[in-house]
Amino acid sequence: MNLASFYFAFHNPIWIIVLSAALFFPVRKLIWVLYVRKKQKSQKEVSDDEKRFLKKRATFTSALLCIVFSYLYVTQVFN
Repeated sequence: MNLASFYFAFHNPIWIIVLSAALFFPVRKLIWVLYVRKKQKSQKEVSDDEKRFLKKRATFTSALLCIVFSYLYVTQVFN
């Protein structure tokens, strides 16, 4: 099996993973900042435990968002 046939067989999954990985960290940071700011509106100071919980929540949300967006983008652009 040569490299070209391997690339054509796994073209879409490779690009979905690459695009998801590239988008994950900026999107997670953006969502986390929005969560923290929303929490700061209701209470003046946000504790470190709450920030950690919000970061976990932002991680899950951004992973889901990035994978879905990457899948939709790759299927529209490359097909």
